[in-house]
Amino acid sequence: MLKKVLLGSLGAALVLTAGILLGHFGIQKGSTTPGWVMDVTQDVDEALIQKFIAEVDNIAIQENLRELTKVPHMATSTGDEKTVQYMLKRWQDPDTGLDQAWREEYKVYLSFPDPNTPNKVTVVSPSDAVLYTAREKEKAYSPDQEDPEVVQPYAAYAPAGHPKGRLVYANQGKPSDYLLLNQTLDLTGTIAITRYGGEGRAGKAINAAPYGVIGVLVYTDPWDINDGKMSDTNETYPYSWYMPPSGVERGSFNTHYGDMLTPYLAAKDDTYRIPAKNITGIPPIPTQPIGFEDAYALICALGGEAAPSEWQGAFKCTYNLGGPGFKPTSTFNNSDVKLDIYNREELKNSANVMGVIRGSVEPDRYVIYGNHRDSWVHGAIDPSSGTSVMLEVTRVLGRMVKQGKWRPRRSIIFGSWGAEEFGLIGSTEYTEEYYSKLSERSVAYINVDISVFANATLRASGSPSAQSVILKASKQVKTPGSDSTSVYDNWIRYFNRTSPTYGVIPNVGFLTGAGSDYAAFIHFLGITSMDISYTYDRTKTRARIYPAYHTAYDTFDYSSKFIDPGFTSHQTVARTAGNVLMRLADSLLLPFNCSDYAETLEGYLNKALELYTDGLAAHSISIKPLKDAVSKFRFAAASLDKLIRDSDLADETPLKVRRINDQLMLLDRAFLDPVAFPDRYGFRHVIWASSNAGQPTFPGLADAYARATSTGLDSDWKEAHRQLSTLIQAIQGAAHTLGDVI
Repeated sequence: MLKKVLLGSLGAALVLTAGILLGHFGIQKGSTTPGWVMDVTQDVDEALIQKFIAEVDNIAIQENLRELTKVPHMATSTGDEKTVQYMLKRWQDPDTGLDQAWREEYKVYLSFPDPNTPNKVTVVSPSDAVLYTAREKEKAYSPDQEDPEVVQPYAAYAPAGHPKGRLVYANQGKPSDYLLLNQTLDLTGTIAITRYGGEGRAGKAINAAPYGVIGVLVYTDPWDINDGKMSDTNETYPYSWYMPPSGVERGSFNTHYGDMLTPYLAAKDDTYRIPAKNITGIPPIPTQPIGFEDAYALICALGGEAAPSEWQGAFKCTYNLGGPGFKPTSTFNNSDVKLDIYNREELKNSANVMGVIRGSVEPDRYVIYGNHRDSWVHGAIDPSSGTSVMLEVTRVLGRMVKQGKWRPRRSIIFGSWGAEEFGLIGSTEYTEEYYSKLSERSVAYINVDISVFANATLRASGSPSAQSVILKASKQVKTPGSDSTSVYDNWIRYFNRTSPTYGVIPNVGFLTGAGSDYAAFIHFLGITSMDISYTYDRTKTRARIYPAYHTAYDTFDYSSKFIDPGFTSHQTVARTAGNVLMRLADSLLLPFNCSDYAETLEGYLNKALELYTDGLAAHSISIKPLKDAVSKFRFAAASLDKLIRDSDLADETPLKVRRINDQLMLLDRAFLDPVAFPDRYGFRHVIWASSNAGQPTFPGLADAYARATSTGLDSDWKEAHRQLSTLIQAIQGAAHTLGDVI
């Protein structure tokens, strides 16, 4: 009896629901159409995008940057707090601010030098007499370098200590560099001097310790950053953009991102913290960065055999490996290099500044735009070029909202992240704290960190499905100084690739590492992400990055004279990134293309087939299921594309549009596997995790195959098989999400 009653009630409810829906959507046939019908079918307004582009002001961006760089603002410093207050003031402005803005605090683990006892690098005789002392501070060319808040160059998270030993030259500090060095030298008790590039900062010391090296120096070789130029009398800053001889690249020497004491947990006051001794991925031995003028004095005095030709740099001497130690003819003969490092670690409160424009139709769908706020010193390029652009984007959009001219379909969240320079901490803690909400509701993340490296061309990286919206936006913005050439047309001259689908197009790179705040969004949460900037003509310089990077010379003066005079490249980035933002927030159908993802997977597959088919087959592992999985993904993507083409979405039920949008929005999530890389914090995306193999293909498979072929161990071939199976399952799973919902 009860069963009949329940079934009868259920049937009545279904009939009632159907009647309501028929009546609800049947209203449009009547004389009066409810306002919500027009709202839910509204698409992106091209006139509003053109209005946004026209109102972005280069002078406003210039003044933003001037304000942001008045004082050094290293994370948690007094200057950092001033920038927090400035962001809040701007985002709470009654005329141009956002709907809401607030600060969010985290208690995070940071590393600082002792301001009262500076780190020192000296050459000492057998009697401990000091023969040479490296600079403790960079040379001042303007009052900016003389600010008392300029932090001494140091290696964040390198341990304190006082190692003393004979010097050796270890090139870039890669595992292969130390292996080669160890073939001819006993490295026990030595100090290694290495150059930036080729290996992560922390890796230069982590790779050294197993060979008995007790301390590491790091410098920037003029060959790698200055095109060989070294003189500050007429070649380097303040006469050009090149790093002066005393310039030192500061940095965080860690391999993991996020707060290191609270992995996978937001770093609040009462959060559980692992013991500091359990932290991995940081230097096990004292480490210190120095300027190339000091590196010149040390390297050119080294004895021993000449280093390989590919290890040579710009100094006017032969780079020797070391005896270990110095030449007999050197004034440093029979002397040691000593490091006195006084770094200390502290728990400090660091703030994110958050702001939101609430969506009118789908407020529970978030488009997130972010950049970090903290710098090592004044940080005009890194990160304040990005912050000045973000402030201009929010000023223009905020005024449109306040004037009642626009409100986005979806909510837009802006994030000014704290403590990024110490390992992407602010953005990572945010994703950990709001993991569930962000996983379920986020459409995309746009990162604009260093907005302008230089003023030649746009550069963008992102999820393949976001390629189409980036390219479309770039076609609508004019390149600086031209009324006819689009950013797209200029970009294709500098960075292009041949697409099997589209022919020659600008090259949108991939987010394969953890170089900025996109890391937690794409690798940890699987949110479709992109990174947008302007950069230099790489045919005209070998510089691996702009030369003042992380030095005391990254100032407003440097940016306005040598990076972007007139701030028109900043303006162009603001227009392009803002265009992308408005399309993601306003389009009825999300402007993502899953077939572009299929093309990328096919490119990765072709390289994997070329490199791994025979080696895997020799161990009875078939790569054919991977080929089948990619084919299945292509078919599913093409089917969804056809469904979209065949649908008049403005005349469909809102639920159908929402269903398709969810398929597009959640695509990158489908590639997450929480156990794919168990030893690597925050890397769960099986397509975009970083790789050491150096091959343009699937990272987990590439690394596992390289290790297996190196060791020959059965356990390593089993791991290669596991990585292949993990990859196949992820691609098949992603294909299922694009197919029919049943």
